[in-house]
Amino acid sequence: MAKLSTSRQKALLRKYALNVKFFMMIVSISVIVYTLPKQAKFGYEYEKGRIWNQKDLVSPYSFAILKTNQEIEADQKAALSTITPVYQLNSEVGKQLTEGFKNDLEIKWHGAGINDKLKPKYIQTGTDLLSQVYDRGVIKPATKYQQGGQNYKVTILSNNIATEKNTADIFTRETAIAYCDNAISKTPSLDKAFLLNLLQDRLQVNLTYDVKLTGRLEKEVLDNLSITRGMVQKGETIVTKGAVINDETYQKLSSYKKAFEDNARINGNYTLVLLGQFLLVGLVITLLMIFLYLFRKDIYSDNRLVSLILLVVTAMLATLSLAIKLQWPGNLYYIPYCIVPIIIRILFDTRLALNIHLLVVMIAGFFVPNSFEFAFYEITAGMVSIYSIKNLIRREQFLISAVIIILAYFVAFTGISLIREGSFTNIDWMDFLPFVASVGLTLLAYPLIYAFEKVFAITSDITLIELTNTNAPLLREMAFSAPGTFQHSLQVANLAENAIYAIGGNALLVRAGALYHDIGKLQNPLFFIENQSSHFNPHDKLPYEESAQIIIRHVSKGIEMARKANLPEIVIDFIRTHHGNTRVDYFYQSYLKNFPEKFVNENIFRYPGPIPFSKEGGVLMLADSIEAASRSLKEPDEESISVLVDRIVKYKLDQNQLKDSNITLKDLETIKTIFKRMLMSIYHVRIDY
Repeated sequence: MAKLSTSRQKALLRKYALNVKFFMMIVSISVIVYTLPKQAKFGYEYEKGRIWNQKDLVSPYSFAILKTNQEIEADQKAALSTITPVYQLNSEVGKQLTEGFKNDLEIKWHGAGINDKLKPKYIQTGTDLLSQVYDRGVIKPATKYQQGGQNYKVTILSNNIATEKNTADIFTRETAIAYCDNAISKTPSLDKAFLLNLLQDRLQVNLTYDVKLTGRLEKEVLDNLSITRGMVQKGETIVTKGAVINDETYQKLSSYKKAFEDNARINGNYTLVLLGQFLLVGLVITLLMIFLYLFRKDIYSDNRLVSLILLVVTAMLATLSLAIKLQWPGNLYYIPYCIVPIIIRILFDTRLALNIHLLVVMIAGFFVPNSFEFAFYEITAGMVSIYSIKNLIRREQFLISAVIIILAYFVAFTGISLIREGSFTNIDWMDFLPFVASVGLTLLAYPLIYAFEKVFAITSDITLIELTNTNAPLLREMAFSAPGTFQHSLQVANLAENAIYAIGGNALLVRAGALYHDIGKLQNPLFFIENQSSHFNPHDKLPYEESAQIIIRHVSKGIEMARKANLPEIVIDFIRTHHGNTRVDYFYQSYLKNFPEKFVNENIFRYPGPIPFSKEGGVLMLADSIEAASRSLKEPDEESISVLVDRIVKYKLDQNQLKDSNITLKDLETIKTIFKRMLMSIYHVRIDY
């Protein structure tokens, strides 16, 4: 089967582009809805210390009042205090160590220099002491029960028979040694050092802490604790309109919310909840697509860019949903919500970033607690993040932006805390840490932007900053091989950048385009007058048609070199359009003058185009032509520069080179004023007063 022609492929892509767009929308909506918690939304927002401004809330059913965390902790502490730690008695330890003592005494007796008649007394005294110690038991107390150094009760298990003792009646190894020392001291006829040394080696723990059994007892008592206290009966008023939500009312409302969610989970209609979520998320995604259609048709018509936007939105909401489901420790403010507006701002523009951020926060607000506070925190932080990187010129702006976002969070946190608590002393400043962590995670936007650029073939301001570095390979080669062209490009970049900044546009983009617009001249630099350092001109030996083609080819050669160097297409567009479809007039007029009788094919002397199709492209075309022409002025002064600028702008208009560039007549007047002022500064023209 023959391959489809390029035009046929484009027609098919246009035909099915809308279907692909709808498919991506459905996939995005489905993924978001799938990840969202499937439960009915509690319809009331409440906070301690706030006034209940809604109508009286009457309980539709009976429910138990949940204990507070402090009450539960107090109950648990009290319950655990009733548990005595369990120790297992190893009765064999005492027997084995007593036998070991006798063996040690036999071995060391002859070297001790003690009368043999006293040997039985040593044996009897030692075995009696060991027997007394091991009868009471030797314990190593569990660390968690030693707080305050107080004695406590323990349960001792011996052959599955439990007895209770107090640690005051049980030896530790240290107290056992002290006990033996004191007992031996009462018998002066014994060598205390010799006997005590033998006994120390045989005083070991015979009561071992049973971690598993004690833990099981603690778990049982904790599991039997009630987490509720009292009931709210059906028809009972939970809170009246105008009442202040105190601790008791707050706990009733929290209990009602828990009972509502449990009831909805058990008796609720899962299908209707799913439908409601689908409608809400679908509405928000549709509003996003309508915004793109009305205000950013360039993005709307490119499914690649639409897929990127939907991916970012879906990923953020899916992350939020996962955090809600997993009930992350702390709270949901650890999530870097500002990463979305930062990515969209850098890859696209401010207006789209703000629109998407508002839509994301709107959806998230339905599923997070204290949704108004959440929306206030995140909308203000998102706006600050967008405003703080409005013009990304330096990389450190990311860090500066992070600091400004933290300050915005801090102001919002302090304000909300003061409204809620009414006092600085009651503010828990540790609650601010999640916001700091969130801003730290926002710095992940930097590597994500790089990844999105590579995957979706987008050029961000960060890439443009890298391209405008004059140490970039192509620019460095131009500075060495075609210094005249390099200087021309720098001047064009300065002119175009100042003009586009004044009329509104992407100054970084036009600067990058200006620096690379003439790289095709690197193929034959000496054929371009700005690189000719002597009076020799290679065009003098060539036909006018061939000279014109060499000049024209710097556009196609530049496109080839740019693609080989992996320059972005948005920059290559400047190479393609900076001459539009104008003629190479010098060689065209020379041909007409020298060969008036010959028919001339004007297309030989005309650039292939297209004409500029953006404001930045139109400004670059004017800056390029005016800067090049200004070099031919023999005595540049205010009048000659003004006439030159007006003439070239009029020529471009007459040739219809600016009709697609979206530049207004008012913009042209501004551009001309800037070009005139800058050229007079370049040529050191003094204005007569």
